[in-house]
Amino acid sequence: MSNTTKKSNGKRVDKNRIVLRKGEFQRDDGIYRFRWSGKDGKRHYIYAGTLDDLREKEKQLAVDEFEGIRTDKPNVTVNEIFDMWCELKRGIKDNTLQNYKYMYNQFVRPNFGRLKLTKVKKSDVKRFYNTMADERILKISTIDTVHNILHQVFDLAVSDNYIRVNPTDNMLKELKQSHNFQVEKRKALTISEQQMFVNFLKTNSKYNHWYPVFAVMLGTGMRVGEVVGLRWCDVDFEDNLISVNHTLVYYNHGNGKGCSFSVNTPKTKAGERTIPMLDFVKEAFELERKYQEEAGLSCKAKIDGYTDFIFINRFGDVQHQGTLNKAIRRIIRDCNDAALLRSSEEQTLLPPFSCHSLRHTFTTRLCEKGVNVKVIQDVLGHSNFSTTMDIYTDVTKDLKKQEFVNLNNCFGFSSAI
Repeated sequence: MSNTTKKSNGKRVDKNRIVLRKGEFQRDDGIYRFRWSGKDGKRHYIYAGTLDDLREKEKQLAVDEFEGIRTDKPNVTVNEIFDMWCELKRGIKDNTLQNYKYMYNQFVRPNFGRLKLTKVKKSDVKRFYNTMADERILKISTIDTVHNILHQVFDLAVSDNYIRVNPTDNMLKELKQSHNFQVEKRKALTISEQQMFVNFLKTNSKYNHWYPVFAVMLGTGMRVGEVVGLRWCDVDFEDNLISVNHTLVYYNHGNGKGCSFSVNTPKTKAGERTIPMLDFVKEAFELERKYQEEAGLSCKAKIDGYTDFIFINRFGDVQHQGTLNKAIRRIIRDCNDAALLRSSEEQTLLPPFSCHSLRHTFTTRLCEKGVNVKVIQDVLGHSNFSTTMDIYTDVTKDLKKQEFVNLNNCFGFSSAI
């Protein structure tokens, strides 16, 4: 639109005859515009419905420039900063980055990500988190991951002077408090449940070929990716030691070819470790070797130069975590059915659990036996001591209650009640 301002005494004025400052204009439709040249040498514009509003924006613009906030990119979106963050991100595994991209594209990019970065307020973040929790009914763990991504993205924006403060600061904490979200603790199998699970695998002809892999998980506390990535050369049968030096991951590599396996080094230096081999774990490896020989199976998988994997499927490929968890669900179902058929009386039944529950079960057994906490940390590959202590404290809390039940007898006093 053409500019309708006129000159009065050599000065430009608006329709109300108010003198306009340098860079200020009024369009035919009455909208005010301010034009300036940024540090990039390009012209930039801001608009307002009234002259007062325009000048308030000019003041903020002057403050931003004085404090070093970028004014040359007023229309940059959250999505654009995320894409830049992905290009610059270093120090994480490729599968972690690809997971971040998937989560962002799934939950952020279509709506919240289109917002202009400089316009995002804490109320916008809170509204977005509430929508994920209340309308999309997402688990707190999913929202936690999205928050982790967004917090890093906005931190980058602060560092690059796009904005002053990170609007996601403390917003997840507020969400958890307002919704009373509780992080569900992973539960270990009790001793009776563990024995029931193991005995069923050993004696059931339909499922006993699964015994070796689950016995190794139960007797080493290794992560699923570490177990399925084990090679025969990683197991020392003479010194009874297992070397954990890599992990197998399955994810979308972002190359248009879908999901596939890759070999990663452990997430932290503590992840590289040696685990003493218990007798039943050694037996499990030997049973797996015998089973494969009798079934005529051999490893055909070659992933990033690694081959000769121990746990393979009937096609000679490495085992998939999803397949193992599905097998556990079928085992739980049939084991409980068999138990109920044997007796109608109340008895032990297997609860729902996953492969990771076996790692937690192993840890619980170590705590129950009073194994030194530093040894537990080393065997599990925890880089942070507090992670081990959280588990140790949780387990010993229950043990303490049980010990105090019988403690009265140790003092020789009879109850006066």
